[in-house]
Amino acid sequence: MRKAKVERVTKETQIVVELNLDGEGKADIDTGIGFLDHMLNTFSKHSSIDLYVRCKGDLKVDMHHSVEDIGIVMGDAFNKALSSKEGINRYSSFVMPMDDSLVLCAIDLCGRNYYASNANDFLRTTKCGDFETETTDEFFRSFASNASMNLHFLVYRGDNAHHIIEAMFKAFAKNIKDAITINPNLKGSLSTKGVI
Repeated sequence: MRKAKVERVTKETQIVVELNLDGEGKADIDTGIGFLDHMLNTFSKHSSIDLYVRCKGDLKVDMHHSVEDIGIVMGDAFNKALSSKEGINRYSSFVMPMDDSLVLCAIDLCGRNYYASNANDFLRTTKCGDFETETTDEFFRSFASNASMNLHFLVYRGDNAHHIIEAMFKAFAKNIKDAITINPNLKGSLSTKGVI
């Protein structure tokens, strides 16, 4: 099984992430940020990745450090669990409808990091519960950078920030699930270079 555990301790956050890419979507999440817990539970369920996350952060400052650092550690754990990437489908794209929102997500597990999103153009409220909506970008940018992947979001429409962000997490989860799937017809890596 493709598993990893990563711990990161700084003066701002103490984080532990364990994941199993070949899991059943079981989640045990406690970040200290209720809405983020909801999104990570959603990610686990829709990607079928077993996910354990613990974070103690300097929430008295704000949640930026916690959200960004969780993205860093999750991306790092994902990259370690994925290992050589031999035999995987590598990329995927999906358009996720969620009530008023419609979000496209596209990924390539190519070994190079790039992130782009227009979500902030649509997030008209500053918070969802206790979650600062502008940190959505920080989470995904950190994940993409540390997972060495290309990650793009294109929000087509949406009025409700909760719906938009949840559609992003669900679309991301769906793409991850598809991209990490082993293709039995593929020998080696899906690259003309021979490695990803």
